[in-house]
Amino acid sequence: MTRIPCHTIDDAPPASRALLADLVQFSPAGQVLNLHAQMAHAPAVLVAYASIRRATAEFGTLDQRLRSALMLVTAAAGGNAYALAITTMLARRSGWQPGGIAALRSGGRVGEPQADALIAVIREAAGSSGLVSDATWARAVAAGCTDDDLAEAFAYLGLTVFTVYFLNYAGTELDVPASTEPDGPAGGGFAAAAAGPGQL
Repeated sequence: MTRIPCHTIDDAPPASRALLADLVQFSPAGQVLNLHAQMAHAPAVLVAYASIRRATAEFGTLDQRLRSALMLVTAAAGGNAYALAITTMLARRSGWQPGGIAALRSGGRVGEPQADALIAVIREAAGSSGLVSDATWARAVAAGCTDDDLAEAFAYLGLTVFTVYFLNYAGTELDVPASTEPDGPAGGGFAAAAAGPGQL
């Protein structure tokens, strides 16, 4: 059940209108998403969300495919159908193939040692309130993940957790196609070409 009003650009609080209009360009439907329309009710929420998005877009250095993978594994841990639908769509647009998407959603490997190691860190963090074992962290370092990689990966975890928690909190109704990707074994896709924006 939806708990927070949805807004259009015209009836949103004045402090939210410009940001809401800007977010339309990322909408798969070419219109305001319920996610953003509800966040707009409290400008502090929409600004906080947009600020994290902007920071990852402007300062992020990880490959777009890897960013989308980190968001998808975080969404899968969060158990929200809306977040899973959006992040699955982003992963597909970033070049992931169905087998790779299924692996990301189900806890499998994607067949790229360094990517798998960083994904494992974020998957563990997403499932345990940010906690990551020393062994999982050490495996990522041994696989070639740098301190910069491991630090930046938190931004995509944080963006997705913020989004998942809001969606659960607000009871946001799904207004994007529900994810129909099957969960299953890995089938590659990390090396595929990137396409389209990769933000929630």
